[in-house]
Amino acid sequence: MGIEDDMETWEIIKTVIYWIIILNVVGAVFTVFREKRDIAATWAWLLVLVLLPVVGFIAYAFIGRKLSHRRLDRINEQTPLQLKESLEAQKREIGMTAAPMNRLTAAVRSMILLFQNIDHAYLTQKNKVQIFNDGNQLFDQLLADIQHAKHSIHIEFYTFYNDQIGNQIREALELQAQKGLEVRVIYDSWGSMGTKRSFFDQLRRHGGEAEPFLGVGSNLRDFRLNFRDHRKIVVIDGQIGYVGGFNIGDQYLGRSAKFGYWRDTHLKIIGAGTFSLQQRFILDWNVTSKNHPLTHYRQYFPVNKMAKDGNTSMQIVSSGPESDVEQVKMGYLKLINSAKERLWIQSPYLIPDDSVLDALKVAIQSGVDVRIMIPCKPDHAFVYRASQYYARQLAEAGATIYTYDNGFLHAKTMVSDGMLSSVGSANMDFRSFKLNFEINAFMYDEQIAQQLEKLYLEDIEQSTVMTAAAFKNQSLWLRFKQTFSRLLSPIL
Repeated sequence: MGIEDDMETWEIIKTVIYWIIILNVVGAVFTVFREKRDIAATWAWLLVLVLLPVVGFIAYAFIGRKLSHRRLDRINEQTPLQLKESLEAQKREIGMTAAPMNRLTAAVRSMILLFQNIDHAYLTQKNKVQIFNDGNQLFDQLLADIQHAKHSIHIEFYTFYNDQIGNQIREALELQAQKGLEVRVIYDSWGSMGTKRSFFDQLRRHGGEAEPFLGVGSNLRDFRLNFRDHRKIVVIDGQIGYVGGFNIGDQYLGRSAKFGYWRDTHLKIIGAGTFSLQQRFILDWNVTSKNHPLTHYRQYFPVNKMAKDGNTSMQIVSSGPESDVEQVKMGYLKLINSAKERLWIQSPYLIPDDSVLDALKVAIQSGVDVRIMIPCKPDHAFVYRASQYYARQLAEAGATIYTYDNGFLHAKTMVSDGMLSSVGSANMDFRSFKLNFEINAFMYDEQIAQQLEKLYLEDIEQSTVMTAAAFKNQSLWLRFKQTFSRLLSPIL
């Protein structure tokens, strides 16, 4: 009788396991295919959901869920056409797309037209650009510009931490709001983990405004890693702009024992390029602030007060999951394909999709000096192992791979032939291409490109070259982790 009971119990257990497997597979197929996504991401999620019952669905809830159609519709409704009148006036008065077009190279002209067609990104000329690669210098300058503001301060960051530098900037904003300046802040609730809504209460009491992106203030209610506002934008008086890779937090000033020195790249822009940053901020503000949208724009685009003594032509390009175009990735592809002699890239994450990977390999096989610099340490284990996998693939193809040893490399830069360059928030990975809201400055200025190359050469002195042979000598276990992580790359 005991044996029969055991066999009956075992049969029940097998039946339960069988139905769990069946229901898990059916649930995985339904979950993955009910939302539009590319083939690579579809197979990656099927792998996770089928091989990791229950746990896979928890991971999907955290990483895989898309924005609701309601939110996507809100974003798409805020098109640049809302600012068409102001932008047309700017073009007439500043000559954003005027005569110099016929003096540009064919590669630059085609890139300019690409961005105008896919992102309404107007060419702006005569910008003054200052490059920052150190957080202390950047935030000293930013605080000084905030303190000298006269009319408006618009700030949008993925991370706005409640720490020393976060409090310094918030207090500077509070003082300006108290004087009657218009102060608006957008922050991402996930990127600013630990920063509560009440952190900005004093700013609100002084007349300023601060809102989590898309109005999502609770990470428990909106349990989602993807589709975050990864942009970093500052616009002061419509005349001074900042864009790049730094966030607001002490770790970005090298105050974190985990990361050490923080190597990043950020731009300060004086000129018409700030209009594009201002436009992006207003669009993001209007989908974020339901109660206080901005409907009168002209005052934020002070055409007559704009400095015109710079040398840099640029386009500000933004991308996000509300569009399938992947505008910043298109720009990266254009830079890669335009390179004839050298292409130097820095990115904390190196997880290119097939189109970017193929473009890099074509450049390498065409004799282009392709150099790629990544960090020497991870901040996300799976992401770093996947980055190592692709670094190994590109090293074997002939690229020169560097690991930056002096702390953590967070810069997102690309320089083509010492002529064209990009600096912004977008990493070289699936997440920046498809899943997050990003913004980059694409610049057509030999002097700026050469400054970025000079910084790159200085970084090489504090880096290690990872040859194909060095990757081959890594342990089997490490290479297995890299290969396994690569299977998950479309969803990392």
